[in-house]
Amino acid sequence: MSVGSFCLVLHGHLPYVLRHGTWPHGEAWLFEAAAETYLPLLATLQECEYLNGQPRITLGLTPILLEQLAHSDFKTRFREYLQERIERARGDHDGFERSGDMHFARLARDWEEFYAERSAQFDAIDGDIARAFAELARDGIVEILTSCATHAYLPLLSEDASVNAQVRAGLASSRRILGIDPSGIWLPECAYRPPGPWYAPVPWGEPRSRPGTDQAVAAAGLDHFFVEHTLIEESRSEWVDNHGWHKVDWEEAVKYPNRGWRDPLEPVRVSSNGGPPGNTVVFARDHDICERVWSGDVGYPANGAYLEFHKKRGERDGLRYWRITDRHLDLGGKQPYQPDAIAGCIHEHASHFCARIKQRLHEHRDRTGRRGVLVACFDAELFGHWWFEGPRFVRDVMLTLNADPDVDVCTSAEALKRAHIDKAVALPEGSWGDGGDHRVWVNERVKWVWDIIYRCESTFGKLTFNLPWRERSDLRGLLELAARELLLLQASDWIFIIARDQAIDYGIKRIVLHADRFERITELTTRVAAGGGNVDHMSDLEQWSVRDAVIHDVVFPHIDLNWWNV
Repeated sequence: MSVGSFCLVLHGHLPYVLRHGTWPHGEAWLFEAAAETYLPLLATLQECEYLNGQPRITLGLTPILLEQLAHSDFKTRFREYLQERIERARGDHDGFERSGDMHFARLARDWEEFYAERSAQFDAIDGDIARAFAELARDGIVEILTSCATHAYLPLLSEDASVNAQVRAGLASSRRILGIDPSGIWLPECAYRPPGPWYAPVPWGEPRSRPGTDQAVAAAGLDHFFVEHTLIEESRSEWVDNHGWHKVDWEEAVKYPNRGWRDPLEPVRVSSNGGPPGNTVVFARDHDICERVWSGDVGYPANGAYLEFHKKRGERDGLRYWRITDRHLDLGGKQPYQPDAIAGCIHEHASHFCARIKQRLHEHRDRTGRRGVLVACFDAELFGHWWFEGPRFVRDVMLTLNADPDVDVCTSAEALKRAHIDKAVALPEGSWGDGGDHRVWVNERVKWVWDIIYRCESTFGKLTFNLPWRERSDLRGLLELAARELLLLQASDWIFIIARDQAIDYGIKRIVLHADRFERITELTTRVAAGGGNVDHMSDLEQWSVRDAVIHDVVFPHIDLNWWNV
């Protein structure tokens, strides 16, 4: 019998970039992730299955990502992107041969084969990446998590209606595009807020008591989510199941540590306001295991043999031909990539990773006498895009652990069925960002964004409450357009890239774009409700939306205003 379970959780997400520029900020993000992460990950899982490796992963595919992957524009433009990559590799190959750089010529040929394989793979699944993952989900290989519609940072939204709408809209998209009914959710940035007093990060209204994030999750019928390890370690003991749930005091975790209180390897139920535990279970991300991959200092991807992400040949979007060499070197000091050295590195790192997982599970059993559930959570795009060799690492981890009787490799939904979850806790507030709090998404550089979001939330709430949109289809149609822009405005990505100095101009541009559209649409809605709307105004609305054709169902084509009901 195994000593515990291991869940690999990958969070796949990109903001809405389709028809919003190409390079360096825009569709290139989507195409690179599809070519370097999503398709290689599909191939990896299929290879493991072919080798009878019984792969199991939990994969978050955010609704806004699914909306883009499922769109015909993506399928057409991605094929063009792959062909351009193939031609670029051929051009590089010919140039290297002419200059006598035969090692680089070989690397260029490898790139040509890589993109040709991705093109053939994309054609084989009829250009439908989302459906391909859904098929793996039906086969039990993958569990797909839903998420908030546009990856909104839930603890800082000012309206409970907005929180509910983000969750409900996201779930509706996941169901429509995947054809399955997710049971778990990836909370954007693992951000959680307990029920109780809420204080806006900018001057906005009075403090008030609000439901917790877990309550919005439970109201949508979802039964589990994920948090950073610190939230479990700082949790408060509330209930225990001894042939029925019994209330305990807050010192229970101190009195009975062997029961697994405050241990990241113990999934627990959530108790809101100290009340009886509901059906919502929370898993904690294991810091020790994740650091082996995530850390830029000691993580495996920092090894000098792996492909250097930042150095490209020639033009701004050229191909990569160099290895990391030493992470302290500037780009000029990078040495040529050596593909023949990679298999040994991946084997060494995957073996070390698996051994540490096994050790952690044994330590937990020795300490508590219980089977632990070790959860490793990462951004999916780390595997393949940022760490080119990452999908092969996943393959070796799956094959190694599935051959080990001590470790039960499973999805989080399977872990829920197998684990003995006998504790309920109250969670503190936090995220997986810097400091474990909200500082990345609310600071002096981005506070102005929250003022805009809050004003739009307030305006939308008043219009949907006061206007007779249920009886008037013209008002309903306009409010649906406004709702789409509000969802897009709330995306946490714009705030993140501004705070991180990654693409400041692009982030500001997207915030201003969606806020401006929202305001124009709601102003028109008010005029139409008062009897002042006319054909010219509707023509203006069409012109405002022509760039990404929001009116024409690029994303979230079936908005339901009832999602905003509290």
